[in-house]
Amino acid sequence: MKKVLSLLLVLITVFAVVSCSAAENDVWADATYTEDTTVGQGAKSFIFEVKAEEKTVTLTVKTDEETVGAALEKLGLLEGEIGDFGLYVKKVNGMKADYDTDGVYWAFYVDGSYALTGVDLTPITDGAVYCFSREK
Repeated sequence: MKKVLSLLLVLITVFAVVSCSAAENDVWADATYTEDTTVGQGAKSFIFEVKAEEKTVTLTVKTDEETVGAALEKLGLLEGEIGDFGLYVKKVNGMKADYDTDGVYWAFYVDGSYALTGVDLTPITDGAVYCFSREK
């Protein structure tokens, strides 16, 4: 009986540890949007993809802003700090990436290619697809 109880206790402990680890690593738990949708209002429109882990959410953004960064910040989809090279993005769609803590960062892509300018300097182009991908 003691062996059965010991085994049961070990299994419960392992299950609890695995469950806690999975919850801590679920970056989508803090996401503002977890399903494809349209956000904002305005004359301009662009596609904004957010990629993290194995998941992608595609948002159609409508805005009157001039740059991708201004549009995303106004909608609360982008947060960061101004540094020597422009906006250093730390949070996208409510999800954090902190290179200093765990080596994870937000990479910015325009039409599938790594962006040549920061998001705060990238003008909105009709039909373009802008993407932030959480990478290590």
